[in-house]
Amino acid sequence: GEVRITQEVFWVCMTHALTTEREEVMGLLLGDIVDNISSIWALSVLARSDKRADRVEISPEQQADAACEAEKISTRIGKQTRVIGWYHSHPHITVLPSHVDLNTQQSYQNMDKDFVGLIFSCFDKDPQEKGRIQVIAFQSPSVHNTINR
Repeated sequence: GEVRITQEVFWVCMTHALTTEREEVMGLLLGDIVDNISSIWALSVLARSDKRADRVEISPEQQADAACEAEKISTRIGKQTRVIGWYHSHPHITVLPSHVDLNTQQSYQNMDKDFVGLIFSCFDKDPQEKGRIQVIAFQSPSVHNTINR
């Protein structure tokens, strides 16, 4: 698939990622998926609930609030808008998803196979890469259901 993100959403995600280098931050991505293209035009910035600096989690209440926000946007702009993904930061670590990220992503894909994750890596430790920000879109590798043969 392909991921398309508006400049406004990209800059809000990046700015959010740059708000702290001590812990990961996160949010939900709103838009729609048509013809295998994930188009993101809004987001919901989320408050942290996990006390571990290198973990983020989305509460059911936050998911419900984001779904309500997506419905309001749909009404306002006349275009279906729903929660289609999540983003989070990786301060001081690689942009590549960790095993925890892949497990989290898989749990979302179990509910929506097209759900997408974005990672914003910032505060690189390498002095030659100072100021570099990397972004990656990812999904967990599919585990095919063998029940329906």
